[in-house]
Amino acid sequence: MSTSTPTTSAEPAEKTFLGHPRMLANLFSVELWERFSFYGMQGILLYYMYYSTTNGGLGIDETIATGLVGAYGGGVYLSTILGAWLADRVLGSERVLFYSAAMIMFGHIALAVLPGGVGLAIGLILVGVGSGGLKANATSLVGTLYKEGDERRDAGFSIFYMGINIGALIGPLITGALQTSLGFHFGFGAAAVGMAIGLTQYTLTRKKLPAEAHHVTNPLPRSKYTRWAGIAVAGVVVIILAFVTGVVTPANLALVMAILAVIASVAYFAVILSSEKLDSTGRRRVVAFIPLYLASAAFWGLFQQQFTVVAIYADKSLDRTFFGWEMPASWVQSINPVFIIIFAAVFAAVWTKLGSRQPSSPLKFAFGLVFMGIAFLMFIPFSGGGANSTPLIALAMILLFFTFAELFLSPIGLSIATKLAPDAFRTQMVALFFLSVSLGTTIAGILAGFYDADNEIPYFSFSGIAAIVLGIVLAIATPAIKKLMSGIR
Repeated sequence: MSTSTPTTSAEPAEKTFLGHPRMLANLFSVELWERFSFYGMQGILLYYMYYSTTNGGLGIDETIATGLVGAYGGGVYLSTILGAWLADRVLGSERVLFYSAAMIMFGHIALAVLPGGVGLAIGLILVGVGSGGLKANATSLVGTLYKEGDERRDAGFSIFYMGINIGALIGPLITGALQTSLGFHFGFGAAAVGMAIGLTQYTLTRKKLPAEAHHVTNPLPRSKYTRWAGIAVAGVVVIILAFVTGVVTPANLALVMAILAVIASVAYFAVILSSEKLDSTGRRRVVAFIPLYLASAAFWGLFQQQFTVVAIYADKSLDRTFFGWEMPASWVQSINPVFIIIFAAVFAAVWTKLGSRQPSSPLKFAFGLVFMGIAFLMFIPFSGGGANSTPLIALAMILLFFTFAELFLSPIGLSIATKLAPDAFRTQMVALFFLSVSLGTTIAGILAGFYDADNEIPYFSFSGIAAIVLGIVLAIATPAIKKLMSGIR
C-alpha cells in the first residue's frame, strides 16, 4: 500500500492500492471470490453433464452438453442487461451487486444438494442471473474510481482482471480435486462456500463505497413500476411456456440464446443511440463501440471454447499422467488464470509506462484476435494423435497464446466500455460489452458441436484463419474508429 495519492485520483485524500484508488482492493476481492465459485463450478460442469450416471454424471449426450454449457455461459452475460437496467433505473449498482451475490450463493447450494436435472436447472438459473448482475455492476463501480482522461484506467482494469483470475485459478483446482475424490456435489459445495466468503467480505465493506455507487443515474418513475413488473412477469411466463411446449429444447437452446443476444444487442444500441440524453459526441462514441462489439463477439466465440472443445480435448486427448497419478481434467482450466496472474501485471505496467503512446483500444482488440487465431493454429501439429497423445506442455503453450489474446482484449473491453459510455447509460454500456461476450460464449457452444476429435485439422484451421483475418480488418479500420471515439483512446 502507498500512502500518497496522485492528483488524478478520484479521491485525492485517500490511500492507494498499488497506485490506484483504494476501493479497487475491495472490488478486486469480492470479484475474486465470485470467480472462484463461478469457474470452480464451470470447471466440472461439462463433465457432470456428459459423464455416465455410474461415474456420477447425468449421462447427457456430449453434443447437447456442449451446447448447454455455451447457452448457460451466454445466459450469464445476457443477464447483465437485467443487472445493468436495475442498477441504472431502480436500485443503484451497489445494491444490485449485493443481491446478485446472494443469488449466486444459493444457486451453488442448489447444485450441491439437489439431485439430477432439477438441481442443475435451478442452480444454473440462479448462478447465471446472479453472475450477470454482479459482473456488470462490479465493472461499472471500478470505472467510477477514475476520472475521464486518467491514464491509469486500463492498468486499473488489468489489476482488477488479475483478481478475477486468482479466483479462476483456485476454483477449478479445489472443485476438481473434490469431484474426483468425493463426487461432483462436493465440488459444487466448495463453490457455494467460496461465494459465501465473497458475500461476507462485500457486506463488511459495502458502506465504504463512494456515494456514486448508491446513485441511480436514470431513475424509473414510480408511476411505471407496475408496468415494468407486468412485463417481467409476462417474460417469465413466456420462457416457461417455451420449455413446456417444446419450442425450446436442450438441443436448440444455444441457438435460441444466440438469437436473443443479437436481438437484445440491436435493441440496446437503438435505444441508446435514439436517446435525447446523448449529444453528438456521445452518439459518435456509441457508434464507435459497434465494431468493437463485433470483434469482441468473434473473440469470445473462440476463447470460451476453453469450456467446451478444450475441456473435451483435456479429457480425451491430453496426457495427464504423472508418475502413475492422473491429474483431474478440470485442472486444465487453471492454466490460463496462472498465466493471467503472471502477465496481467506486466501488461498493466506496459500500458502505464507507455501512457499516451500505448496502442489505441481498437488496435489492442485487433492484436487480441490475431493471437487468438494463432492459438487455434497451434493445435494442428498435435491433431489426430488419439487418446492421451498431447503433452501437457503443448496445451500449456497454446493456452499461453489464449492468455495474450485475452489481455489484449478483455480488460481493455471493460475499460473502453466505461470510457465511451454516456453518463445516463454508464452501466448499460458495460452490459453491452457483456452482451458481446454472451453472443460469443453461446457461439462457442454451437461451434463445439462441429468439433470432431477424429478430424480436427479443418476445425482448428478455419477457426484460426478466420480470427487472424478479422484482426487484420479491424487494424485497417482503426483510424476511422478512432475518429468516431472523439479523443478517447
